[in-house]
Amino acid sequence: MRSKPSFLLAISLCLCSHFSPPAQADTKIATWNLQHLSVRPTKDFQAIAKVAKNVDFMAVQELMSEDALNALTKELAKQTGVHWSSMASHAVGRSSYKEMYGFVWRDDVISYEDGAVTYLDRRDIFEREPYSARFKSLRDNAFFVAATVHIIYGKNQADRSPEIAALSEYWDWLHQTYEGTDQVFLMGDFNTPPAAQAWASLDKLAKPLMLRGASTLSAKDGQFANLYDNVFISKDSRMRINGVEVFNYPKYLGLSHAQGRSLVSDHAPIFLNVRLSPTTSSLQASASARKIANPMSSAEPKTAIRPTLAKAQALVIGNVRTKIYHMPGCPSYATVSAKNRVEFTDEKDAVARDFRRAKNCL
Repeated sequence: MRSKPSFLLAISLCLCSHFSPPAQADTKIATWNLQHLSVRPTKDFQAIAKVAKNVDFMAVQELMSEDALNALTKELAKQTGVHWSSMASHAVGRSSYKEMYGFVWRDDVISYEDGAVTYLDRRDIFEREPYSARFKSLRDNAFFVAATVHIIYGKNQADRSPEIAALSEYWDWLHQTYEGTDQVFLMGDFNTPPAAQAWASLDKLAKPLMLRGASTLSAKDGQFANLYDNVFISKDSRMRINGVEVFNYPKYLGLSHAQGRSLVSDHAPIFLNVRLSPTTSSLQASASARKIANPMSSAEPKTAIRPTLAKAQALVIGNVRTKIYHMPGCPSYATVSAKNRVEFTDEKDAVARDFRRAKNCL
């Protein structure tokens, strides 16, 4: 479930940026736990917008109401002079305490495409099921998937580990659900540092962009306590990461940490500069690496997977890149690209070729 994007009229013509200017085609992405973001006298939306306007797109955790997200986009439009849009998940949480997730973006740089959805957590692992959607950067016409989560804090790391471990399954689900979009960002407040053992499963598939430093405000001004906030991308991603940092918003706004926690958040945002479209050189390097890793001669083994060109109507469609197959009626059945498509007569045939069934196939 999602809210309809809100489109706001420009009010001023001033755009001020602090984060280092990106290259022409770079997209600026952020994730920020905004600590119970709601419309109330003690929440300084002007200060939040002053920070958020330095990026093109931002994932928000601990959103308490859609009104708060609307208030933020309104203030962003006022400060930047451009339209901003937003969308929110429904409230998630097992107890009476619930939170929402949100996405906020500049309309002149980012467009929402499709697929806004709260994860269907069949095993009921997550306290607050992750939220995701597909967007397009107008800087380089590249699509990307933004997924956000707020991992349970609990009493200790043992309480958080099951959700962290389940993120590998969620990562797999993201790639199946948004098949054909390789640029996937898993962002949020993980309440777990990237070096923790709980990441073992996801480490095989994805990598964190923040490895050092900390993102939660300590009691002492200028010092931070824990690296709980992060952004994960595929280990084999060809995106060019041109900058990533914990943005020291109290210093930027001239606030003490006590003031920051009271008026803004006890977390600092993660800022990311990224070139979403791979460059020609990176594509060539990737192709060369694949050639070395999987040398194929004219005498190709009979077991090699090749697209079937002369079948009438395949029962099962596979993706040679992900090694996942889809049945008729599955959400991604008709979306597998021609270069990755392979056809099987039945599931048994697909399984025999070491393919596995898509998890969004019921």
